[in-house]
Amino acid sequence: MKYSEFERIMSKPRMNRYLTAVRNDTRKAMTLYRRNLSLSQELFTIISCFEVALRNAIDKLYTKEHGDEWLKDSISKNGFFSDKKCRNTAKIIRRKYRRLGRDYTHPKLVAEMDFGFWRYLYASPQFSAAGKKLLKMFPGKPKSTPSVHYDHKYVFRQLEKINNLRNRIAHHEAVCFRLGHAEIDTTYASQHYSLVLELFNWMKINEQALLYGLDHVNTIIDEIENLNHKE
Repeated sequence: MKYSEFERIMSKPRMNRYLTAVRNDTRKAMTLYRRNLSLSQELFTIISCFEVALRNAIDKLYTKEHGDEWLKDSISKNGFFSDKKCRNTAKIIRRKYRRLGRDYTHPKLVAEMDFGFWRYLYASPQFSAAGKKLLKMFPGKPKSTPSVHYDHKYVFRQLEKINNLRNRIAHHEAVCFRLGHAEIDTTYASQHYSLVLELFNWMKINEQALLYGLDHVNTIIDEIENLNHKE
């Protein structure tokens, strides 16, 4: 496809940053756009696997601690999310539960919750209300030091970083640039990719086996960075 047609479809404002990043080489601009999509797809797949692993581990732990219907029961009159400090979490559960209606099952309700919901279970009010047990999910987590506290607040911040990347990809924002600049730089993508792998390790999950055949992030990052080289 000619660049003029590619630009017409994707829009000139959208393509300007790609074109600037490769010094107005139209062929490279199209290649960079496609490589960015490939990197986004790879990262989204890995994050999706992590999200499923995270929610399943939380569900398993809370089922053991609070019963088979813990999510629905948490918003009952005496449920652990009935506290006013957890009202937003309770509101989300209640809305999803009502939407399921007669189709409700606990697994379906679990599947309705997005990444942000699971992340907020590590926020202080929700973490405390449910019994302060969620760190058990990370048996490989480092021990806290005087300078770094690997507590629920730390986990919450790491999950926020992953959630932000997930949202960037979902909203078709590029992940191949230095943030705020028309300059090829995969540092942001690489750092967040490493963070997901680290949290898999904290969960004692063999991420290489889990992601076999799915993870080509480093290969695509190399291809993107190579576009910086002058021919």
